[in-house]
Amino acid sequence: MSTPGTAEEGQAVAERRLHPVTPLRRAWAPVTVIVGWTVHDPGRIREQLAHLSAARLLLGLTVVVLVACVYGFLSWWFTRFAVTGTELRIRTGLLFRRTAHIRLDRLQAVDVTRPLLARVAGVAKLKLDVVGTGDKDELAYLGEAEARALRAELLARAAGFAPETAHEVGEAPARLLLRVPPRMLAVSLLLSGTTWGSSAAALAVPPLVWAATHNLWTVLALGLPLLGGALTRSAGRFADAYDWTVSESPDGLRIDHGLLDRAHETVPPGRVQAVHLVEPLLWRRRGWVRVRLDVAGSPRSVLVPVAPREIAEAVIARVLPGVTVPASLSRPPRRAAWCLPFWWRGHGLAVTDAVFAARHGLLHRSLALVPHAKVQSVRLRQGPWKRFRRVADVLVDTGANTTVTARLRDAGEAAALLYAQADRSRTGRRDARPDRWMVS
Repeated sequence: MSTPGTAEEGQAVAERRLHPVTPLRRAWAPVTVIVGWTVHDPGRIREQLAHLSAARLLLGLTVVVLVACVYGFLSWWFTRFAVTGTELRIRTGLLFRRTAHIRLDRLQAVDVTRPLLARVAGVAKLKLDVVGTGDKDELAYLGEAEARALRAELLARAAGFAPETAHEVGEAPARLLLRVPPRMLAVSLLLSGTTWGSSAAALAVPPLVWAATHNLWTVLALGLPLLGGALTRSAGRFADAYDWTVSESPDGLRIDHGLLDRAHETVPPGRVQAVHLVEPLLWRRRGWVRVRLDVAGSPRSVLVPVAPREIAEAVIARVLPGVTVPASLSRPPRRAAWCLPFWWRGHGLAVTDAVFAARHGLLHRSLALVPHAKVQSVRLRQGPWKRFRRVADVLVDTGANTTVTARLRDAGEAAALLYAQADRSRTGRRDARPDRWMVS
């Protein structure tokens, strides 16, 4: 599967092609264009097909299939990739050539995903998360064994292993930290406000529409999409989070999940900027929480979809070594009620030696933890009314372009917190973990 490639830095680099089943996947592109055209103007298509004989129609379908097959083959033939000493190079494009140069030291994560049909064919997709890019480059498809071997080699190169020894490192061993039982996942979805809200809309809207119009088709046109959306939203979340496991390895926390499409992701070490513990109202009696992450340069968000609080806190301790979730937080002063009646009680703040922690929400409570070393800037915000009530907000910006806010603090406390947090952040970076793969 390799062909002689171009020379880089005086050395020949072997370029490889994707798995031979890839043309079958890419052949769908011309078919998709024709289907989209048909859906866009079905009346005109029906009118044109009425003038064709069966033989011409069969001939046309044959031409479409042949064109799709030729397109898929040529697209696969002209797609190659190579791992050099400093980068992963991907050449794509049938008519317009495109070459992606992915620096190995800028790799945020290398994830392996296996959609349902890919699992049947024994292939997998490799998604590459690179610092400073919004979209992920991908290699689709590779054999499952080749995808895992290439992922391990890329992570080893990113960690600084020499090119001649990187392929011998292999996949780092992992230790299971958490597995979410399907029963707990299903119950958590039933107790979710999103599920109840969409279900209530699906049940309430059709009777109201019937009372206003007395038209059955209008009721069906509005009710069926709402009901379908409520079912698919809940079923989709269940399928996505099914068999959710979190494991610890030298290259970061590994996350595996998915019922139909299996995903194998890695949380980069040292690049987590903030952690959020989310407690929906109906979960609190059971002591369940959801854990979300803010990762620099990555859209990754969910670490744990649902888990008992003590287990979730143990996982957080692995993501942020030395960090303990504060047991109690201080509320804003009572005069803050003039700025945010009743809901001011949902806000809280705690600052420990390791993190800046801020909580908001009464019904949907969320606690954000920002390690001092990850704070990019600290700001104080105070409008005229807050200045009159002698309260202010303290905003902490993270490297993931997110902001954590401690709202409605006493003005004197907020001013002192502003300077103290700046000092803590400056000194916290001295003890920060290195942002390198496979470095303990």
